This record gives sequence, C-alpha cells and structure tokens, in this order.
Amino acid sequence: MKLVIGSDHAGFEYKVALIDHLEAAGHDVKDVGCFSLDSVDYPDFGHATANSVATGESQYGVLICGSGIGISIAANKVHGIRAANCVTVQMAELSRQHNNANIIAVGSRIVDLETAKAIVDAFLDTAFEGGRHERRVEKIELETNP
Repeated sequence: MKLVIGSDHAGFEYKVALIDHLEAAGHDVKDVGCFSLDSVDYPDFGHATANSVATGESQYGVLICGSGIGISIAANKVHGIRAANCVTVQMAELSRQHNNANIIAVGSRIVDLETAKAIVDAFLDTAFEGGRHERRVEKIELETNP
C-alpha cells in the first residue's frame, strides 16, 4: 500500500519508528517531514500529508504530533480529507468503518509507541462499510457554509 507520513518535532521519533514498522509490513512509505527534533509548525506537515492523499499520490496518510489534535485539524482543511485523531484501536477501526477516514493521526504525548503502531495497523487493516455510512460521509464536506 502506498502511504504518506508526516509529523512535527513532537512526533518525529514516533514517525521514524512507524516508518520502519510500516516498511517492514511491506508498505511503500513517503516521508514528508519533519526530519529532526528541531521545532517546526505542525500545519506544514499536516498539509503536505493531506495533499499527497487528496491528489491520489498516496492511498492513506499517517500524522503524528504531540496530541494528534493540531495536525489533524490542519489536514482536515484540505478538500477531500477525513483525518481522524485516534487514541484507541477501536477508534481507528470505527474511523475507517463508519467515516471512511483517509488519514490517521496519533499523539506521541497521549499514547505509547506500541499503541500507536496498533492504532495505525488497525486503521490500515479496516475497510469502509459503506451502506448507511456512505450517505453520512457524503454530508461531511460543505462547498459553502450553510
């Protein structure tokens, strides 16, 4: 599977570990940064990851920051993106099953690394259920404010 991954400085160490984990599982992973522990602005990497998914260059994205919140908010500003910030495996599964999320976000200050790996694996291994969820997903994105 073709994936893209991005993080800010708080997520950098998890990003490195997740790349190794995902590549060992056979995934093709594009790293859009950041590339050190030096302080950076999370929206830059949330947008870069989201753009790769939105253009079809990557099938899914993985984002990591301290909480997972800011970077997922930034990614969700890109048209066509449904980034889910998850702290449990069940949340990751439901984000795919019910919301057809195309980016998973995790917080390095919120979950331990092994849990982050399990969350990402569950996200990638779970399919969208469609059906009644399809109509709900179609209502998420607005062209203009109501």
